[in-house]
Amino acid sequence: MNLIFLGPPGAGKGTHAQLLMRDLGIPQISTGDMLRQAMKDGTPLGLSAKAYVEKGELVPDEVVIGIVKERLQAPDCQKGYILDGFPRTVKQAEALAQFAKIDVVLNLALSDEIIINRLSGRRVCLKCGATYHISALNGREDCEKCGDKLVQRKDDSAETIQNRLNVYAAQTAPLIDYYQEKGLLRTVKCESTVEENYRAVRRALELA
Repeated sequence: MNLIFLGPPGAGKGTHAQLLMRDLGIPQISTGDMLRQAMKDGTPLGLSAKAYVEKGELVPDEVVIGIVKERLQAPDCQKGYILDGFPRTVKQAEALAQFAKIDVVLNLALSDEIIINRLSGRRVCLKCGATYHISALNGREDCEKCGDKLVQRKDDSAETIQNRLNVYAAQTAPLIDYYQEKGLLRTVKCESTVEENYRAVRRALELA
């Protein structure tokens, strides 16, 4: 099963992709991971991407698309894969269609209010990487695992989150219409617990 996960920041794409990886035995493929691996491996496309990254510039579409195409030819993708973070634009989706057959595009939907609450309430331990939500901390400010102080990441401020949502709406949300017209889109409300949301994901994929 070849899948694409769509959804705004904080929708749970990574969380549900990890669960599906476990259940279906197919890889989760994120653009960031692919770029880092290609650069580490020193492939021609990876070296091209590295040149842009080191200058602090966005990696052009043609390089990203080439890296995705290269990754999907790997042996672990032959039984299926989950694309997380790609495509980000209709232009990328049109390019993807030239070399990949997508079975389902899963749109994880939830309100901006829930996203802002979910992400702005997130606290992380910089020492061990543990993540918490303030609703479960009961006023505690230190990490349960290592005792270090918990902090809010800069990109988890309400203002930054709203900006990320605005960027998503402008650039990525048009993909919803694109894949709806293709008859590939299935939308899942992800406003409950991880367990309940994952059950809804499985139902949408007819795995329940």
